[in-house]
Amino acid sequence: MTRSFPLAGLLRVRALAEERAAAELAAARRAERAAAERARETRERLSGSTLPDVADGLAFRASVASRASLVALLEEQGEQVVAAQTHSEERTDVWVAARRDARAVERLEERHDATVRAEELHAEQVVLDEVAGRRVAREDA
Repeated sequence: MTRSFPLAGLLRVRALAEERAAAELAAARRAERAAAERARETRERLSGSTLPDVADGLAFRASVASRASLVALLEEQGEQVVAAQTHSEERTDVWVAARRDARAVERLEERHDATVRAEELHAEQVVLDEVAGRRVAREDA
């Protein structure tokens, strides 16, 4: 093609913004999965903890303190999961917007390319018609 796309620089910027948004979304989803995994592990530890069978007061208090600590940790991790999910949703929105912006310029580039191809085909057809017209003129002479 003889004419370059005039918005090629903008297309590159939009593509880079989309790539950056996709990378941030991937990182947010990894963080969300990690937070959910930590909460799951804590939940399993809490469900696996039991009170001692022995009536030792010290062991009983230690077991209760351990369970209370796990409950507090689970609540904190639950909040972290919610925060990570919210962050993932925000990153998803940013990526969708970046993709939409990049796609809009890509469509303009596709139209530009189609227009340039049509102009080139038209110019080629004009040349072929001229050659054919000269050939017919020579044969008639």
